[in-house]
Amino acid sequence: MSPDVTERTPRGAEGGRTYPRVRVSGGARERGRQYGEQTRERVRRSVEAYSAIFDYYAHIGWEAARAEAAPFAAAIEAYGPKYLDELRGIAEGAGLDLDDVLALDLRTEIMFAHRASGSSETAAARDGCSSVAVLPRASANGHTLLGQNWDWLIHSWDTTIVLEAEQHEGPDFVTVVEAGLLAKTGMNAAGLGLVTNTVVSDRDVGALGVPYHVCLRSLLDAESITDALARLQRATRSSSANYLLASAEGLAVNVESTPGDATHLLFDQPLDGLLTHSNHFVSPRFDGLDTGLALMPDSFFRLQRLNETLRDGAAGTEPAAGVALEHLQRAFSDHAGHPYGVCSHPDPATPPVDQAATIASLVMDLDERILWLADGNPCEAPYRELDYRDFLDAAAGEATP
Repeated sequence: MSPDVTERTPRGAEGGRTYPRVRVSGGARERGRQYGEQTRERVRRSVEAYSAIFDYYAHIGWEAARAEAAPFAAAIEAYGPKYLDELRGIAEGAGLDLDDVLALDLRTEIMFAHRASGSSETAAARDGCSSVAVLPRASANGHTLLGQNWDWLIHSWDTTIVLEAEQHEGPDFVTVVEAGLLAKTGMNAAGLGLVTNTVVSDRDVGALGVPYHVCLRSLLDAESITDALARLQRATRSSSANYLLASAEGLAVNVESTPGDATHLLFDQPLDGLLTHSNHFVSPRFDGLDTGLALMPDSFFRLQRLNETLRDGAAGTEPAAGVALEHLQRAFSDHAGHPYGVCSHPDPATPPVDQAATIASLVMDLDERILWLADGNPCEAPYRELDYRDFLDAAAGEATP
């Protein structure tokens, strides 16, 4: 463990999975190489898993997936050369070809595009998540809190890592992510936090553009929440997604997006200091077809439960007291609608390749730069405290993509 990061696990925590922490530093390609070297086994597990998953959901083999992913390299490089360099480095460190890592980082585009195009009769995988931001006026400690249950296919229990990146060309950051992918949920040294939700529209046809996970990685380079929005606006994105952003300055915004340019972004502001989101479009300005609801009809009810437990008295505490860490952790452990609750569990009625669950639950205090992580279902895995105050208080570099 790095000396400037403190980890505390609650007493009485029993053994179980613990996602490895990976520290990288240097230039973009060198960071990627270190990432790939340190997680080689997990990256290769990701390739093995997605080879089977692409075959099941999209009816294409791994070589076909590589071929579909390869043209996106030019779009990534045009948006930010450093991100393609990081991908090249991951491939080198893991002993793979660039196209292998590109296929991993385009798993969203490949899976949902085949479903939308009608080339697959199998429904795309459930990529459910439940997210919340709590601004200072609504939090018990007067800080900005951000949290998420990340739900995905259960092979990710064996591939997830905590990536800690020191960089010269942008703020240092931490992200909880599948091995081989650039980024997912996380926070950076500028006080910016990011959580995200899959949403799917009829416009998700695999059009060439900046992939979802590259957009996530770019957001962790933002020096402010305004910079983060500018990064989304200048990207011609290849897939739908929801991005919930907050900052230690007490600001937050939710961005629903569909493929395309800045005209395909829909913004929502906090209500009474809270923002919540799951896996369906909620903006009244959305004018497409929400095809994700066929995959994740539980999204409505997970959002309902988040709003009830957090807006209506912080899970039993008087509203005036504000939302505290324990309220968020309790909300993320909610089983209403089991097995498809906020805390999601595998459905034994589905084939093993189709089983999904909560892979990780996170709560971040953006003021303190502390992250609480449950390595799996939060009803079973205790939250461990990762104290990044020293690591993420370092002076951020110039944020250039």
